[in-house]
Amino acid sequence: MRQQYDTSTPPVAFSLADAFTLRTALDALGGVRGLDTIDLACGHGGTTRMLASGGARRTVGVDSCPERIRRARENGAPVEYVLLDDAAGTSELAAGMAELGPFDLATAVYLFNQAHDRTALHALFRAVRAALRPGGRLLAIVPNPGAFPYADWSPYGISVVERAPGGDAPLLRARLETDPPVPFECREWAHADFAEAAADAGFATVSWQPTRTPPACATRDETYWSRYRSAPVGSLMNCVA
Repeated sequence: MRQQYDTSTPPVAFSLADAFTLRTALDALGGVRGLDTIDLACGHGGTTRMLASGGARRTVGVDSCPERIRRARENGAPVEYVLLDDAAGTSELAAGMAELGPFDLATAVYLFNQAHDRTALHALFRAVRAALRPGGRLLAIVPNPGAFPYADWSPYGISVVERAPGGDAPLLRARLETDPPVPFECREWAHADFAEAAADAGFATVSWQPTRTPPACATRDETYWSRYRSAPVGSLMNCVA
């Protein structure tokens, strides 16, 4: 998904819920002031700018797409943006991440569901762990598995078109309901798969938090958000190195 949805106007609902979830989690942890932070799969820099505006000592945004990095830099925030190929081999990716660090905090919004197989999934977590100081934290928004075809996410900005079993995890073919719609594919990993990869990478603890929804307004009232909370797109994964 790669935060392609942050080009939509207004932002789609599930991205608003994800951003609110991250902000409230960071607030509960005491904020980011004085921390060295990195935002992975930064897209056009929405989460990255949130970290910078929160007073982080250093903020780095990383993405594999030159166009997304270019657009992120146009915002002029005090952020370092780095183009890093996440299709590199395990050792190359981990080395590249480690060279950027060390960091106190990493954020990742819909990064790990891009892993095409279990080897790639574990490589991503190892690369993140390599960039963190001991005691550093990873906050990641990851999709909730098993909703398709039982949950209809289209009112919230995403539609799953097909679920194709096979490989280490089913392949989801979907689209972001932006203007224009954006098709994408990702793997439907179970939360247990993410937790296993985090533990294998050396994270000491892994915990989960449900998505938090922003306050109701005239456009999206409490009934709207209560329906979303019954089948949210993602959850927050909290890992401590």
